[in-house]
Amino acid sequence: MCELLAISASAPVDVKLSLSRLAAHGGPAGQPDGWGIAFAEGNDTQVWRDPHAAAGSPWVECLQKSPIHSELVVAHIRRATQGAVSLANTQPFVRELWGRTHTFAHNGNLGIVPSAGGRTASRFRPIGETDSEAAFCAFLDDIAPTGGSVEEIHARFADTVRRFRAMGPANILYAGGGRLWVHADRRKQPSGAIEPPGLWLLERSCAPNAAAHETSPLAVSGDALRVVLIASVPLSSEAWRPLARGAVLEIEGGTIAEAEAA
Repeated sequence: MCELLAISASAPVDVKLSLSRLAAHGGPAGQPDGWGIAFAEGNDTQVWRDPHAAAGSPWVECLQKSPIHSELVVAHIRRATQGAVSLANTQPFVRELWGRTHTFAHNGNLGIVPSAGGRTASRFRPIGETDSEAAFCAFLDDIAPTGGSVEEIHARFADTVRRFRAMGPANILYAGGGRLWVHADRRKQPSGAIEPPGLWLLERSCAPNAAAHETSPLAVSGDALRVVLIASVPLSSEAWRPLARGAVLEIEGGTIAEAEAA
């Protein structure tokens, strides 16, 4: 299955993607079908996507040598289950709504995805052929009438992922307006069984101007006092904790603002 990674911090951090472990997941023995990473910057997002393997990618090396500052990062390494290996099918996906960008990444297999609110999609349409992008477009169509109310977005996200989860594994990262929403489900484990946990969480506190804190796939440094990391698998020897199936988190500025079971 695909690999997900998200970072929410209380201040912009340098994210160096050494990807010594995460990129290896994107090599010939893991996920060779593309990778992408999105760095939030105000109402906009800087997005890097490549339909080739992350392992050995010169663009990954570029990001490692020239880190980008951001308070909110979403990354995805793809193992194709639906759609061709192409740029159009490479995550994370980004769309504009309410004058700001929205970012989405999914790990799992949903099959055919209907519109999130039971309506025919209007404004948001997939460019590629993946169930993940179809799910994203359906979700945006559903939240568009809310006008950007955080409470409404949270409620509709929880309702949407509940229905997606019934269709297949649905580990989801969605970022918009400086917030990160997370839904944990199940994934294919080393044993071959598809079961929880689908995502793991790490909360970290650090002193201002602390030295870069290394983990296997990345180094995070900067003035952030609080950092939350979400990943498909633990990426270091730190105290990562598994997220229960159905867990929904709303994270802002390196702090978990709301947590519930959907």
